[in-house]
Amino acid sequence: MNAGIIGIGRFVPEKVVTNLDLEKVMDTSDEWIRTRTGIEERRIAGDDVDTSDLAYKAAVKAMEDAKVAPEDIDLILVATVTPDQPFPSVACMIQEKLGARKAAAMDVSAACAGFMYGMVTAKQFIETGSYKYVLIVGVEKLSKITDWEDRNTAVLFGDGAGAVVMGPVSDGKGVLSFELGADGSGGKYLYQEKNIVMNGREVFKFAVRQMGESSVNVLEKAGLSKEDVDFLIPHQANIRIMEAARQRLELPVEKMSKTVHKYGNTSAASIPISIVEEVEAGKIKDGDLIVMVGFGGGLTWGAIAMRWGR
Repeated sequence: MNAGIIGIGRFVPEKVVTNLDLEKVMDTSDEWIRTRTGIEERRIAGDDVDTSDLAYKAAVKAMEDAKVAPEDIDLILVATVTPDQPFPSVACMIQEKLGARKAAAMDVSAACAGFMYGMVTAKQFIETGSYKYVLIVGVEKLSKITDWEDRNTAVLFGDGAGAVVMGPVSDGKGVLSFELGADGSGGKYLYQEKNIVMNGREVFKFAVRQMGESSVNVLEKAGLSKEDVDFLIPHQANIRIMEAARQRLELPVEKMSKTVHKYGNTSAASIPISIVEEVEAGKIKDGDLIVMVGFGGGLTWGAIAMRWGR
């Protein structure tokens, strides 16, 4: 039984914070941010909105798109490092809100690679026949753990949620191969005390190497080549890191998703948000070979080669 994406949805807060807005409150500039990161603006959720609120809205859209009812969902996985509280999990909170009473529910903590970990976990349950429909949400309210006085990190992050429903798909479609990995020795380069702390130089070096390697590895595992790739969806952390992955796959610019300029780094939400954007723009079509690749704190990474369609 092949496991693939059968429904997609996203939700981002209305409030837009531009680089020019940040110029007014910290020692930075629009040009400095754009040239180093590719980010022009980001969405920030209000104080009355928490992670579970963002997750719920994206989940509803994905379920509507998949044409599945709450009682059809067997498992809910929420990838996040910014839960409303340590417990109950965001997954349990949205299970109750959705009315998905038969669904098991848990959060997955792998930072920006969390959505990849969630998809690969869902794949196992679906392909063994244990579960039919799994809801995976990548969601973050990073604004609540961002140090707004640290110009090196404050300019990077945004809030948002993306969701997919995974289920059985036809032969040749769905997840073809994957790679998950972790290097705990690099945990000191990106972590949370009260707020996010990052050694940008070390994370950059790791990400440039790992994004490219993992992308190539999943193609090899699937018995495919760079020429077979129709579209690349990298974690939207930094345009220079994304470009390195694109160049490793020798893809033209128009075959890589780029949403970082609009939303900044939304961690676990960035890949599912990008999926929705590109499908809606007509850039991902039935039968296309998609490579998704992400990296994050831990340090963690994950990549998936997928044939799009049901």
